[in-house]
Amino acid sequence: MTALTDIGQLATCPPDDPGAGLVDRAALVWDEGVVVWAGPEADLPARFADAERLSAHGGLVVPGLVDCHTHLVHAGDRSGEFVERIEGTPYLEIAGRGGGILSTVRATRAASDADLEASGRERLDAMLRQGVTTVEAKSGYGLTVADEMRTLRVHRRLADAGPQRIVSTLLAAHAVPPEYADDRAGYVRLVVDEMIPKAAADGLAAFVDVFVEQGAFTGSEARTIFAAAAAHGLGAKLHADQLSDTGGAALSASVGAASADHLEYVSDAGGAALAAAGVVAVSLPIATLVLGQEPLPARRLLDAGVRVAVATDFNPGSAPSASLPLAMWLACTRQRMTPAEALRGATVEAARALRLDGVGTLVPGGVADVAVFEAPSLDAWLAGWRAEPAARAVAAGETVWMRDEG
Repeated sequence: MTALTDIGQLATCPPDDPGAGLVDRAALVWDEGVVVWAGPEADLPARFADAERLSAHGGLVVPGLVDCHTHLVHAGDRSGEFVERIEGTPYLEIAGRGGGILSTVRATRAASDADLEASGRERLDAMLRQGVTTVEAKSGYGLTVADEMRTLRVHRRLADAGPQRIVSTLLAAHAVPPEYADDRAGYVRLVVDEMIPKAAADGLAAFVDVFVEQGAFTGSEARTIFAAAAAHGLGAKLHADQLSDTGGAALSASVGAASADHLEYVSDAGGAALAAAGVVAVSLPIATLVLGQEPLPARRLLDAGVRVAVATDFNPGSAPSASLPLAMWLACTRQRMTPAEALRGATVEAARALRLDGVGTLVPGGVADVAVFEAPSLDAWLAGWRAEPAARAVAAGETVWMRDEG
């Protein structure tokens, strides 16, 4: 049993409370990886007197952060496109001539498994230093049966090695690969008839994602793919309304998706559909910053009763940063989310987008994933973007990262 004391401010992020569950001068106790008590340190029960003691040194303690949308495993970079975008070339134009996603597909297909795993490990380590203990990882840069499955297997090896929890998503419907440029229906059949059944049979994915957008996949194609996913027991997630209003929000609601991600062009009707269906809207503010777009209208969606998560969309093109705290700060400064809403978005709501019960919350019964930051309060932490790492990260009750004070 472990008691974390001397907490300047504790954010428990209760699942069914709209706030962050803030407690000043707090303590937190966990046993066998599960939270057993949280509250003011002055009220710490005597029965915990023999618990191992750790000190937060007056810092902020929050649930381990949950990045619910990343493209973790890939090869290559797209630095040339960075300059093009600065000069005003639209993303759809870059993608239309073989750049964008397809550029990364070529590099990923050419990379070895060992290289993909090593680069994935480096990225996970960087995320851990920022307090991220749960990561969703999408495929989508292979676009063949063999390459999509090997990406998912890299996810599994990284998860087995720990310490972070990894939720794997099959995003074979990320783009139509060049070899199927004249046979879109054939590629959709490949996803439906071979990729989804194999990923499900081998236990390699929890979700299937589809990119619905001009130049990617249509709503009708997405429905076909999601029907196959449901038949094989896999959940649905959707890249929706990123570059235009394609009706993706309503589509995600109609198929019972766990989340609809991006939503920069979501309509009021789409927002109402999300709220009614309980679909989590995932904001990706780093991508909109890089692409020069207006971000997801978080304030409008929250006011309409939609649960909003915050994630990085880490990828080599439109969001080449794996910093979830940066995404949270952008959610506050560009999307008018309060610090409490941004924190919930990167913890308990992000866990909801992955259908993970007990993750992203520090109420009794929650998983003891914990991040400690050198800030006196949540507001102070998110009031200004800071690049320094977390002081400590705990995964399932075990310290897995601690900043060297030397």
